[in-house]
Amino acid sequence: MKQNNLTKVALVCAMTILASACTKNSTSTTAHQVNNVPLYQSTDWITDGVFTQGVEGPAVAQNGTLYAVNYQQEGTIGKVSGQSNAELLVALPNGSVGNGIRFDSIGNMYIADYVNHNVLKIAAQDLANNSVSAEKVQVYAHSAQMNQPNDIAIMANGILFASDPNWANGSGQLWRINTSNSAQGSSQGDKPQGEAVLLEANMGTTNGVEVSPDNNTLYVNESVQRKVWQYSLTPQGDIEHKKLLISFDDFGLDGMRTDKQGNLYIARYGKGVIAIVSPQGELLREVQLTGQHPTNVAFGGKDGKTVFVTMQKRGAIESFRSEFAGREFIGN
Repeated sequence: MKQNNLTKVALVCAMTILASACTKNSTSTTAHQVNNVPLYQSTDWITDGVFTQGVEGPAVAQNGTLYAVNYQQEGTIGKVSGQSNAELLVALPNGSVGNGIRFDSIGNMYIADYVNHNVLKIAAQDLANNSVSAEKVQVYAHSAQMNQPNDIAIMANGILFASDPNWANGSGQLWRINTSNSAQGSSQGDKPQGEAVLLEANMGTTNGVEVSPDNNTLYVNESVQRKVWQYSLTPQGDIEHKKLLISFDDFGLDGMRTDKQGNLYIARYGKGVIAIVSPQGELLREVQLTGQHPTNVAFGGKDGKTVFVTMQKRGAIESFRSEFAGREFIGN
């Protein structure tokens, strides 16, 4: 009987350990998958050479269509309606070359034009009607004092921010683009729509720029200096209380986006990863990409949890799944 009891105890212990391991593995699988799709594993959405090596500015419209600049040739905007499905939207007029793209809550598209010191605009109605042409691309904001507007961010009320690097001397500026569009609930009063206001000069090479989900924080990174700064943000788009969020020891920084949790997704140019950083400045993880030169990121997909990454050198767009939707995604 003693031997049988020992055998029974051993069997029960073994079964308990096995059940615990199964439960642990099940929990791990759930934590690393959404709808049976592995998280944070990059795959090609658009393959090599469909865009030029200057591919940039990914942004997703409310209908789920992805847009990026420099489709097949410089100075164009490409429209991506699905995996491996890209086409020309428009060739920009007057020699303009786009970089960052953003959409407002109405569906208007804004494009940073680094050649002509502009922020361009394409009306939502023209996009919806598939009637976009070079003649319908408007100059929304312009300043001769701009170096080359690079990336843009937008508040929920439509106020824009533009990074403005000077790569030759390693410096940069930060601009606000005012809006008086009452339909978006802007609280800027009588300030002219499209007026460019210099917020800060004598910075490092300003590049990625983004707003937090609650519209209370503005993030700006400096590529060469490898620093990410944060500012307190007022409803009028004024900035104050600048402080360092995080700095890196190597490789460059490029475009950024936040998810609904407030985490910041940063393209690490040259390292081939997207760094995910918490609002407290903690590096949470790095998502390994196929290419080494990510330029920018955007959230999309049916649930807002697909992250699209434009890849310089490859002329491609990679994608991966996140646990969280992007901050601008409308849905649960």
